[in-house]
Amino acid sequence: MALNTRFLTLQILHKLLYSMQKVVHKEIELAGRKLTLETGELALHANGAILATYGETVVLATVVSQPASPDVDFFPLAVDYEEKLYAGGKISTSRFIKREGRPTEKAVLTSRLIDRSIRPLFPKDYQAEVQVIITVLSVDQENDPDILALIATSAALSISDIPWNGPIAGCRVGQQNGGYFINPTESEEEFSNLDLVLVSSENEVVMIEAGANQTDEKSIVGAIEFGLEKNKQVSDLIVDFTKEAGVEKQQYKPDKLEVTVQKQVKDFIEREIIKDLEKPGISQDEKWFDESLKLLEEEFVKDDSSEITSKQLARALEEVVADFLREKILAGQKRTDGRTPDEIRPITAKVSLLPRTHGSGLFQRGETQVLSIVTLGSPALEQLIEHMEGENTKKYMHHYNFPPFSAGEVRRLGPPGRREIGHGALAEKALVPVLPSTDVFPYTIRVVSEVLSSAGSTSMAASCGSTLALMDAGVPIKEPVAGISIGLVTDKKNPSKYVLLTDIAYQEDAQGDMDFKIAGTSKGITAIQMDIKLDGIPIKIVKEAVEKAKIARLSILEKILKAIPISREKISKFAPTVILVKIDPAKIGEVIGSGGRTINKIIAATGSAIDINDEGTVTISGKDPQACKKAAEWVEGIVKEAKPGEEYQGKVTRILPFGAMVEILPGKEGLVNISQLAPYRVNKVEDVVQIGQELKVRVVEVDDQGRVNLSARFGKDAADSQPQDFSGGRRNFSPRKFDRNRPRGFDRRRPPKRY
Repeated sequence: MALNTRFLTLQILHKLLYSMQKVVHKEIELAGRKLTLETGELALHANGAILATYGETVVLATVVSQPASPDVDFFPLAVDYEEKLYAGGKISTSRFIKREGRPTEKAVLTSRLIDRSIRPLFPKDYQAEVQVIITVLSVDQENDPDILALIATSAALSISDIPWNGPIAGCRVGQQNGGYFINPTESEEEFSNLDLVLVSSENEVVMIEAGANQTDEKSIVGAIEFGLEKNKQVSDLIVDFTKEAGVEKQQYKPDKLEVTVQKQVKDFIEREIIKDLEKPGISQDEKWFDESLKLLEEEFVKDDSSEITSKQLARALEEVVADFLREKILAGQKRTDGRTPDEIRPITAKVSLLPRTHGSGLFQRGETQVLSIVTLGSPALEQLIEHMEGENTKKYMHHYNFPPFSAGEVRRLGPPGRREIGHGALAEKALVPVLPSTDVFPYTIRVVSEVLSSAGSTSMAASCGSTLALMDAGVPIKEPVAGISIGLVTDKKNPSKYVLLTDIAYQEDAQGDMDFKIAGTSKGITAIQMDIKLDGIPIKIVKEAVEKAKIARLSILEKILKAIPISREKISKFAPTVILVKIDPAKIGEVIGSGGRTINKIIAATGSAIDINDEGTVTISGKDPQACKKAAEWVEGIVKEAKPGEEYQGKVTRILPFGAMVEILPGKEGLVNISQLAPYRVNKVEDVVQIGQELKVRVVEVDDQGRVNLSARFGKDAADSQPQDFSGGRRNFSPRKFDRNRPRGFDRRRPPKRY
């Protein structure tokens, strides 16, 4: 009885607590649609929760923190973007699984986009475990929930007690006819040459993700400036919202070494470890940091009772190495591997490394090495993607693999992680704008980039290697694509002092302030991905980085074109043949036939695979080019309409009492009436033709029912031929002139019979 009373008391206290929550609601007009933020009603146990609405798209963003495990030596931030099929009013098409399963590729990419946007603004010494979960509750098929999810996350962190140097704001920028527009709807995106996602804090850039149709550098910078201006409206909304709904931030104690111990550790690192960074190749070695940390542990962690932890030593090593690299570059304008800031590592480009694949290319920059392989297939093999908004397909897929040996590590192999999915999507985005249309090259294309050696900027090496492989496979790409990563080193004491680094190596990526990946052609940019470790960078640095990337990109393109100047004229002999035949959608039934009889006959006779879509595109594929050609001619013959006067070399397929059926086109027959088989009177059809005999015929008429009437008489014989009766009669008679004086039974054309 006492337990029940206590439980009821707790329930009452919870209800009182919930009733005390203040519901805060703010909204603004953004790009002609209402953006709404609300808190205080849903997910009350979270440190911060925001229900955000844009148009009729709704997301719920929640943030929760808790003390991290003592053995965790990194900032454990997890961002999960959860797509729900019910948001779009859908039930999974799978017959066996109706729950949402593993995250889609888009969900993973959105999670990464939000993670890269919010991570730089957490205090560097904050080590609590933080989890961000964004649940998509409703989608309106017009407003993409990814930007709304980013804004909702920023607001949730801002009002929570979790330490964070926000807010940030995000928007999507499109371009059409030289003008920019913000947050285009899905229908508007189809007409945009640019898809740029910009995240900013006040007047500085925090994160950029973009896909572009060979857009020039000036237009890209203009889009960023346009987005910065529009983001202020969202930032002001979150600031006002936080003033009303925010709570006091957590107080935490950084896990640092004591001052005296910190100095001892720093002296040891500078004396025994830092000197190794001057050795060739060390700055590109991902194992170097772990090996150096082991030396520190051997020196300062004598036993399990030691107060010094591996986590503290790792942080101290990272700080000293970062300061060393920073000072060296800022002071002498030289990098640890001896390069100048604008210098690219030595490049090697090769093609046709593998004998049986459809195309292959090896790209190596310094010690970063990527092998890309192309596989061509029928359009029927394109990827079908099911998501909240519906279904769509992809004819080009780029997959990126990062095996442990590429970094000199040993770890369990498993499915691709978020990093692999993200890097593959970036390389895919870089190459999509230069791919040929289906009418020009009717193939499904899969590219796999295998990282063989990792020493910084493998995603951009994958873009370069894939260009080589596509050209080697005979894919007629519009322009070759190359990619480069631009790094940044700033002076902590004087942020206005900085150096941009072209083609960053591993340590410059790990310890530097920026990783700005830019891919494109000689005509313009096709993809961008920018991450920083600062709270933001000014637009001035972005402009300079874009220009440096262009110079480097053009230099790399020269190396690619030396390896293979143009795409090969022919595809590999091991690739399938694909032929597209366009037909009138109304004639699809004729090609398929009753119960699929006609199409199955073509498949059985030629061994080709045949697919037909609702638009009337017939895809014929197979290993034998001649068989595919025969199948294509067969389909074309079925839908071709014979016209009077056309001549064909046909084959007799059936013999009837009143004529012969002749196949003039594959699957299409016509009737040669007995009177049209020869220039003389024929008493019996078999006297002139036999089944299987080839017969030259001409089209005389196509009646209202689509029946084709033929004649085997040509020239003078055709002119003298008597008109036919196709109304169902079996013989044709010439009309006779009526003569009153002629005796009945008398025929003036023949002499009378004599008895």
